Amino acid sequence: MSFPRYPKYKDSGVDWLGEVPEHWSVLPLKRIVANPITDGPHETPQFVGDGVPFVSAEAVSSGRIDFSKIRACISLEDNARYSQKYSPKLHDIYMVKSGATTGITAIVEDRTDFNIWSPLAAIRCGEKAVPHFVLNFMRSRNFLEAITLNWSFGTQQNIGMGVIENLRCTIPPKREQFEIAAFLIQETAKIDALVAEQRRLMELLKEKRQAVISHAVTKGLNPAAPMKPSGSEWLGNVPAHWRIAKLSQLTNRIGDGLHGTPEYVDESEFRFVNGNNLNDGRVVFTDTTRCVSEIEYNRHRVGLDETTLLLSINGTVGNLALFQGEMIMLGKSAAYVNCNEFLRRDHLYWYLQSTPIRCYFDLAVTGTTISNLSLEAIRQLTVALPPSEEQSLIVAYLQAQAGRYGELVAESQRAIDLLQERRTALISAAVTGQIDVRGLVQSEAA
Repeated sequence: MSFPRYPKYKDSGVDWLGEVPEHWSVLPLKRIVANPITDGPHETPQFVGDGVPFVSAEAVSSGRIDFSKIRACISLEDNARYSQKYSPKLHDIYMVKSGATTGITAIVEDRTDFNIWSPLAAIRCGEKAVPHFVLNFMRSRNFLEAITLNWSFGTQQNIGMGVIENLRCTIPPKREQFEIAAFLIQETAKIDALVAEQRRLMELLKEKRQAVISHAVTKGLNPAAPMKPSGSEWLGNVPAHWRIAKLSQLTNRIGDGLHGTPEYVDESEFRFVNGNNLNDGRVVFTDTTRCVSEIEYNRHRVGLDETTLLLSINGTVGNLALFQGEMIMLGKSAAYVNCNEFLRRDHLYWYLQSTPIRCYFDLAVTGTTISNLSLEAIRQLTVALPPSEEQSLIVAYLQAQAGRYGELVAESQRAIDLLQERRTALISAAVTGQIDVRGLVQSEAA
């Protein structure tokens, strides 16, 4: 759908804003607020289990406050004290002003009792401004560019209160602000519904992929094959000609990495890897992956080779990688399994992704805040083992199926990215006057 433009434009006087409709104003935020822009307390309160929700940056996303993501609650006494500086009100706008999500905004949509912490700047619109219009302006590409141009870095990115209050905002006539806000509520709801459909499709595809993997590695590819009990309740029946064995009987060695902290160096070809570096079959190096010296590497190295499968056993339990000759030293949260001649490691890779094995891991893990899987639990894992030739057929089948489902998931993700880009572009165009949406909500409703 294409939209008309306004008949006349003028220079806004702001580089990141460009031209705006001739009859619009462009004002700093401090000129459109009912009260000076403020923030939450600059102290860490005593958190309590049951009290007033204390909202910080992690709970601000997608224009809403997500109370399921609050860090903790504060006492009624602390809330009363903090409320002397600022007390939330319906349609107040919050902007994250420090940390990785600097610039993200949300609006108060109900009368839930809560308070905010110092990473949030609170903006209460005055008579000149419609809160939902201002919220959308602050979510536009133009405003987010202004945030990026004006933030500073200490230990993390942040933007000062004095900078925020002087950032410019377009101010159309008030009736026009209401129309633009109503139009964007209507149109972004349509886009959000399409995004939700694509997300549901992605989940269905992932569920189907999981079902295909689980069936192939526990029931085989021949639907007519005779079955037998596996002896394991969580595994059920398996093809009668498959061998049932403990994983320890099908491996040359199962172990984990260094139970301690190595001596790091600034730069080398040898990396220290933990379970969180294992992802989607690969060893992934990140910005936080540390290096060790060759001496340290040789001191603590273990026997990794072409038979090795790596498995996360702490935190990200169950993440997998096929060792590809990387110069890595393992930490204690990464286990290694060296398969013997009866078990293909790529078959084990798919087997460990199946639903029954994930259920086994869930039952075997210990720990309350961080999950831990013991080496003994890995050794005692029941394996339904096809003959070697059949393992090869299953692996080839699953590689093809995974590629197919991966392409479908990627296609859905591309659709989501395009829809979200469309959403951002529509918001930006409407609140900066690049399109004229006056009257569209009423005409469509009619």
